[in-house]
Amino acid sequence: QVHVVESGGGLVQAGGSLRLSCAASGCTFSSCAAGWFRQAPGKEREFVAAISSSGATTYVDSVKGRFTISRGNADNTVYLQMYSLKPEDTAVYYCAVRPYQTARVAVRDYNYWGQGTQVTVSS
Repeated sequence: QVHVVESGGGLVQAGGSLRLSCAASGCTFSSCAAGWFRQAPGKEREFVAAISSSGATTYVDSVKGRFTISRGNADNTVYLQMYSLKPEDTAVYYCAVRPYQTARVAVRDYNYWGQGTQVTVSS
């Protein structure tokens, strides 16, 4: 069984930065892919970024150049570094893990999910 836990959310002013962390047990990121998704009130959950087991990354267009997904060297953690935050980035952010090497952008392709962490960007 894979257990996923996110942390690092909070309240930040527009233009600020936050780093989200995703810790997983039961599936190491050297052999499993991970993704970050977000869900704003009244909207569907949407893809943000993903990283494959080899370290290849992919992003939704709206965050390219502002967000960076990465893996820790020594720990089984995936990070989402967010810069130049905008009010429209406000959402609950979820980390998801799939027990395959390749990353995907669809919610249905991920098997294990964390509980989510709130990110609020004030204008």
